[in-house]
Order: sequence, then C-alpha cells, then structure tokens
Amino acid sequence: MKADLVQAASEVIPNQQILVNMISRRVRQLCLGHRPLVEYAPGLGHADIALTEIANKKLTFESTLGQNGKLRSGIVEITNRGLRRLTPIGTD
Repeated sequence: MKADLVQAASEVIPNQQILVNMISRRVRQLCLGHRPLVEYAPGLGHADIALTEIANKKLTFESTLGQNGKLRSGIVEITNRGLRRLTPIGTD
C-alpha cells in the first residue's frame, strides 16, 4: 500500500479499525470481480484501488441503529444514482 493513499484515506475515515475493515472488504469484492469506482493506473494493487476509492469519497462508512436497538454498520458505495449499501459490518 502506498503511504500517500493511506494518509488520504485516513483523512476521510479517521477511525483506523473501520478503515482497515473497509479496505479488507473492498479488496475482497475487487478480487471477486467487482468493478473499481475510480480510474486507476495499470499495476495498482487492489488495496491501493480501495484506498483511492475511499480518498475520493466513492466509499464511505455509515452507522445506524437497527430495528432491535442494536448498532448496525456498513460500507456504502456512492454512485451517481445515490447511495447503496455494499457490505454490512457487524451483526444486527
């Protein structure tokens, strides 16, 4: 991972634990064939692509209270059509 990308993503998501979870889950999605949300240079690794998406605010974190009162969290993809939950983090 490139240090400048880590720094840029840390400014968007200051909580390191959440940032690591977001990168991990997004890398898994990219490895499964999901399309990157940003243009990237050839040879850039999946983690660097995920960091770039976060730094460019294409991915963000949302935390809400579930129906049963428990905290639910998830990674949200920002598209030109609005917000779409990608991956839940934790349980409800």
